[in-house]
Amino acid sequence: MSEQPKTRTTVDIFGQQYTIVGTESTSHIRLVASIVDDKMREISAKNPHLDINKLAVLTAVNVVHDFLKLKDDYEKIERQFQDPKE
Repeated sequence: MSEQPKTRTTVDIFGQQYTIVGTESTSHIRLVASIVDDKMREISAKNPHLDINKLAVLTAVNVVHDFLKLKDDYEKIERQFQDPKE
């Protein structure tokens, strides 16, 4: 089984450059980085005195929270298609 080729993409998140290595397309990696950057800036605007570590953790908590809400909504929709009476 052959492995997918890895790409290296440099992105800017909250004023810092990161090189991300992965099998996803460069455009996907840039989109992910842009969403993280936007969320960090949103949280920082509301809490301007947070240090970068706390800001990063709060960003991760917010993103995982959003993910879990979307996952729950998706599963509810999936169940409705399996049992339309719900």
